[in-house]
Amino acid sequence: MNRVNENYNSQSLEDQLSQLSNRVKQLESQLENVLKFSAKIEQIEEDLMLVSDVNRYSKLRDYLEEKRWFDADIETINLIMAIAGHNRLEELRPEEIQKFPCNSLHVIDNLWVKYSQGRFGFSVQLKIYKSCGGDREATIEENQKLVAQWGEQLGWRKNDQWLRCEDLDYSLNAPLGCHPSQWWNSPYGNKMINYFLARLMSCEFVNKSNKSQ
Repeated sequence: MNRVNENYNSQSLEDQLSQLSNRVKQLESQLENVLKFSAKIEQIEEDLMLVSDVNRYSKLRDYLEEKRWFDADIETINLIMAIAGHNRLEELRPEEIQKFPCNSLHVIDNLWVKYSQGRFGFSVQLKIYKSCGGDREATIEENQKLVAQWGEQLGWRKNDQWLRCEDLDYSLNAPLGCHPSQWWNSPYGNKMINYFLARLMSCEFVNKSNKSQ
């Protein structure tokens, strides 16, 4: 009788493990569906952000679609100033960037990433900054050495000197993350760079180029 009970208990345990395994597979399948659904929702949200103010971003979209990188770079500055309510770049103070709308930054970035095939955009630049060791603490410290290293990676510096924006390569042969570039040439220099990088981090920017690969 004990042997029968042992066999029964063993079989019962195997049945429970089998049921548990099947349940785990079901949960994994459900989770995969949820993730796919979440990705679709995210895409819809991104499309809505553009559609909701299509006139504002249409010129940037057209320039990028036509591969007119220099014109798109200038339009990026115009957009940032217009959204911030200023007419000149020197009027936009670093402190204001702390409250700059995340949605607007995401729309601009999405357009750059999409039409450059993942080579350009704020999210690409932020990823490179982090790969150089940059983080929130570094932006608070306004680490100039780190910003210089980052600038070299983006192709903005040569022979320990910052290049003029007009001397940069405005083609897809430019270094990864090179553009948009002229916006970063703020009259407030290193302070604006660090405040803007911190804003990108607080807006939870990620490098979207990996998603398309």
